[in-house]
Amino acid sequence: MKLLRVGPAGAERPALLDDGGTLRDLSGVVPDIDGALLADDAALDRVRAAAASGELPALDQAGLRVGAPVGRIGKVVCIGLNYHDHAAETGAATPAEPVVFFKAADTVVGPHDTVLVPRGSTKTDWEVELAVVIGRTARYVESDAAALACVAGYAVAHDVSEREFQIERGGTWDKGKNCETFNPLGPWLVTADEAGDPQALGLRLWVNGELKQDGSTADQIFPVAEVVRYVSQFMTLYPGDVINTGTPAGVAMGQPEPKPYLRAGDVVELEVDGLGRQRQELKPA
Repeated sequence: MKLLRVGPAGAERPALLDDGGTLRDLSGVVPDIDGALLADDAALDRVRAAAASGELPALDQAGLRVGAPVGRIGKVVCIGLNYHDHAAETGAATPAEPVVFFKAADTVVGPHDTVLVPRGSTKTDWEVELAVVIGRTARYVESDAAALACVAGYAVAHDVSEREFQIERGGTWDKGKNCETFNPLGPWLVTADEAGDPQALGLRLWVNGELKQDGSTADQIFPVAEVVRYVSQFMTLYPGDVINTGTPAGVAMGQPEPKPYLRAGDVVELEVDGLGRQRQELKPA
């Protein structure tokens, strides 16, 4: 299923995109798309039955805002330097273990919402990523199969980063990763049974119409199953948590000087195979 949330920020309602491309209202079936729903097999079965019935009301998509496809996210766990080509372009050694950092849940916005360039920023950068959405509590998971059984589905994530704040201002990466609007997510949550092999998905990103990133999850150093298993050794993952699994080569930081960092007025578009497409215009904070 392709699940999404539509409407004004803070007042989104649940919906699904049917096989014919029609947006259908789910608000009469479930209250929201969140961890509680994703952990409830009976509720998900009701959604599937409602979709199959063909009786869900259609929604007019014209002018309708699409929000992040998961509400009430508990935490956003991120994996850095997780593609061989991206590690190479940054001059970093291939990590021996996943590099883990966090984004606050309040960085998450809709897939077409405005992205704000932080005040004082000169190095705002782009990163297209595969996002994993957790549907079962993952605690000390022992195998890849058990890890994948904890995955509800997948979505497109834009891990926007401010490189000066991240690398040159001391301390951890947090200052460059948690600026307002720095995690557009969606448009859809595609359930794991329909998303296909998470290690065979193409990822692409354009800035002002110019292709910047064109990679594949096959190049991940640590695949999705290993990421979920590994992270669960250090923290409990709960339904509705999100993991951003890293970005392929082609970020601004990896380009020759002068590096083409993002500026207000730029337009970024990104997509992951089967998971939909995002578009954001950048504006000053």
